[in-house]
This record gives sequence, structure tokens and C-alpha cells, in this order.
Amino acid sequence: MKLYDHNLVWHKSKITRIDREYRHGHQSILLWFTGLSGSGKSTLANSLEQQFYQLGISTYLIDGDNIRHGLCRDLGFSNSDRKEHIRRVGEVAKLMVDAGLVVLVACISPFSSERKMVRNLLGKGHFIEIYVDTPLQVCEERDPKNLYKKARSGQLLNFTGLDSLYEIPNNPEIHVDGEKPINVLNIQVLNFLRQRNIINF
Repeated sequence: MKLYDHNLVWHKSKITRIDREYRHGHQSILLWFTGLSGSGKSTLANSLEQQFYQLGISTYLIDGDNIRHGLCRDLGFSNSDRKEHIRRVGEVAKLMVDAGLVVLVACISPFSSERKMVRNLLGKGHFIEIYVDTPLQVCEERDPKNLYKKARSGQLLNFTGLDSLYEIPNNPEIHVDGEKPINVLNIQVLNFLRQRNIINF
């Protein structure tokens, strides 16, 4: 325990998450997109956010790479830095869920323990893991940021899927085939959310 913990007192707001959900007209939830680099996580999250916007759903999209430009700019790609990166993203997402938003996080998040950490942080019913399952070969062929090429040439170390482990989710709420058309994946996710009464649009 850190020394300053003894002097911290949680300030409880009189406006609750439930109040904010009522104002937005829908439940708040964290949709956590995980998969290899190039699997289509960000593409799917972006497409879904556009769908949500058209439906009048209040959202925010957090991209793992974008967070590294600011909040996590001091972190590298060691296992400990990856863990801290996910912790920070999870804490930010938790605040946004508390604000009543549908939050979409697109982040490789290679380790199951870190994904479980965020799930526990959000609490039961507020974390949905979406595994974008795309074969490594396909991801490498896409290589939108030329990262696989750099990793193969030795310019990048600890690259997930090559010389750093990616732990496949054992039981994600939603398992999508990253090789299918984006509109098909949109429908799959939206149908799941409707079946669970998370959205009613």
C-alpha cells in the first residue's frame, strides 16, 4: 500500500451511472476488441461507432495506439509496460462507462490476465470481450502499418504474434471472424447487444 492511500477519501457523486444512463437513453457498456495487429479491431470498432451514432447512442472510441501518443507515451512494449498500458486504458474506460457511454476499446491486449483485470475493474455485466479472430498470415499480409515487415527485419522487438505471445481468449462474449466483411461483423455485434437488451434500437 502506498503511503498516500491513507489520506485519500472517495468523493461520491450524487448523480450516478444509472442517472446518466437514463439521460442517454441506453445502458453503458465497455466493448473490448482484442486480436493481433492487423486483425481488424480498429476497423470494426470504428464502423460500429458510426452505426451507434446513427442510432443516437452516446459513444467514445479508445484506440490503443492513440493512447500511446498521450496518456501512455512514457511506456514501451515490455511485458510490464504492456500491463500498465492496459491498466490505464481500463481506468479511463471505467470512467467513461460511469459517464453512461458505450465505450469501444480497440487494443491488442495480448495477455488474458490483463483483460481479466479490466473485466474485474468494470464489474459484472459491464465488460464485453470481442475477439477479432484473424489468422496471423492474413494479418501479416494486410500489415497496414508495416509493423510485421519491421518486426521480421529485426527493427521491432517483442512484437505480438511473432516474438511475443498473444493469449487467445478462452470464452469471449463475442467471437468474430476477422476475414468476413465488416457489415457482417457489425450485424453480429449489434444482434448480440440487442439480444442482451443492452441497446434497444
